[in-house]
Amino acid sequence: MPTPFDPEHVLRLPLMAMLGTVSEDGAPRTAPVWFAWEEGALWMLSDEDGSSARRVAQDPRVSVEIVEYDNAGGVLRHLGLRGRAEVLPMDPALFRRLLRRYLGPQEDWNPWFIENVARIESPTGRLIRLAPSSVFTNDVSFFRTGPELATRRS
Repeated sequence: MPTPFDPEHVLRLPLMAMLGTVSEDGAPRTAPVWFAWEEGALWMLSDEDGSSARRVAQDPRVSVEIVEYDNAGGVLRHLGLRGRAEVLPMDPALFRRLLRRYLGPQEDWNPWFIENVARIESPTGRLIRLAPSSVFTNDVSFFRTGPELATRRS
């Protein structure tokens, strides 16, 4: 039996999300992604040549799974999002906010990573936007405590 929780709890954490897309032959594909949650949508990074962006452009049906897991603390929360995504041009301001979630303050960013990998101002950058049509949460943080949750319900 699912134990629901407020999805904002997981969405505000700098966790990895698994983006599920559909390939040309109908097979499922997953990719780990960094994300930002803003204005009721999940924003994920890509590039115009990125395989996830190509698959979303061909078939916008996606799933996203995010798990908060702390074995020692007994925390296990699962958040699942489903819906139709879209590929949009890069928004450098949003991208910078997303990077701060994972890299900390801008002055601490690795210049090589920003210039060669992130390429914030690149015209080929894309964002995948998912405004989920369904959201599933399940807090099973009782796996160490028994029927009592290891975390407070939010």
